[in-house]
Amino acid sequence: MFLSVTKRLLFPLTVLLSLGFSCAVNSSEVDDFSEWLKELHTEALTLGISQATLQASLEGVTLIARVIELDRNQPEFTLTSKQYLERVVPSSRVATGRKLFSEHQKLLSRIGRKYGVQPRFIVALWGIETDFGQNTGGFSVISSLATLAYDGRRSEFFRTELLNALKIIDDGHITPGDMIGSWAGAMGQNQFMPSSFLNFAVDEDGDGRRDIWNTKEDIFASTANYLSRSGWRDDQTWGRQVQLPDRLDESLIGLSVIKTLGEWQQLGVRRADGSALPTRQLPASLVLPDGIKGPAFLVYNNYRTTLKWNRSTFFALAVGALADGIVEY
Repeated sequence: MFLSVTKRLLFPLTVLLSLGFSCAVNSSEVDDFSEWLKELHTEALTLGISQATLQASLEGVTLIARVIELDRNQPEFTLTSKQYLERVVPSSRVATGRKLFSEHQKLLSRIGRKYGVQPRFIVALWGIETDFGQNTGGFSVISSLATLAYDGRRSEFFRTELLNALKIIDDGHITPGDMIGSWAGAMGQNQFMPSSFLNFAVDEDGDGRRDIWNTKEDIFASTANYLSRSGWRDDQTWGRQVQLPDRLDESLIGLSVIKTLGEWQQLGVRRADGSALPTRQLPASLVLPDGIKGPAFLVYNNYRTTLKWNRSTFFALAVGALADGIVEY
């Protein structure tokens, strides 16, 4: 699930649960959609998806007007990074994260060692995406993806995701009725799109199903596998907030500039409390999400990896902040 952090700012499901849009779908659209579904059915058969799966998955699928509205009328917010973090990483979420981290520590430790991902980041992503599994969405993934694929604005992308979702059902991981997620088709407690599910979801408990909806082993391992295969390093953190010198060459700002911590130290950058930067010579980039007058962060490889999960500066900072709150680093 991708978020933008310009003026058009999409929130995770934990924040943006409902918008109340409504509109009608006219009869001609229903007829056209029925014909479109027949063509999709034919294509899916050629890809090896069974007739039984297609009948069970596509029977009763309808256009969802609210999905179209949500896609076309995503709300615009102008927030600072501080305001975003206050909404997405409130103290209550940090407290819940600590509790669940402790509750599942044995499982998380095993998965963390296996995949090379610190457990606090697994829990942080779980918390930000779905409030630790409490808000996973209430839409039929098949109907939502069919609506978006038919609608035309991003039809190719969503058609591919719809076919991927049908393959997931055909492989026996979930039933059509239980495949519930966000309006955009993101599924389960870690909000994987169907393509991410096929690429990264794991059957950690060995029952033959990759169950990111209900099975903690599969949920945690799938998150860890995504990060691990995307370049995560378990020997370093995500980054840290820093103090800048009074004068800074603004051409140094951004992910395109990478310097070691020693080089940043020489340029006058310090920890948030004013003390020296760590002596380990990690490559780091300087990120200023609100511009030169806002907070500054030196970010490492794992921050960049988080951006592969979600291309949002604010989101990646929130994951780091929640992980740091769950286990002080």
